[in-house]
Amino acid sequence: MSAWTYLILAGIFEVGFASTLKLTEGFSKLVPTAIFLVCASLSFYFLTKAAQTLPIGTAYAVWTGIGAVGTIIIGIFFYNEPIGALRLFFLFTLVASLVGLKLVSN
Repeated sequence: MSAWTYLILAGIFEVGFASTLKLTEGFSKLVPTAIFLVCASLSFYFLTKAAQTLPIGTAYAVWTGIGAVGTIIIGIFFYNEPIGALRLFFLFTLVASLVGLKLVSN
């Protein structure tokens, strides 16, 4: 697998653990806590694999960016979070930044 594939997987699992965090209710709910721990472990594992090849600054920025974008989308669709024009503008700006990092990196 390529480093970018590992990084995308890491970001997807970051979305999983960040989105599940709210459901753990302070880590008092067993199933959401278990899902959080599995997703967090896999996310860090794949980030570590990606960082073996990619520059750490790029890997970390893209990882957090995928996590942020994905978590915002989950928040909008599953937690009824607001979806204002400015929020969408900055979300698209973040996505454009992630694409830009990909274009200028290995």
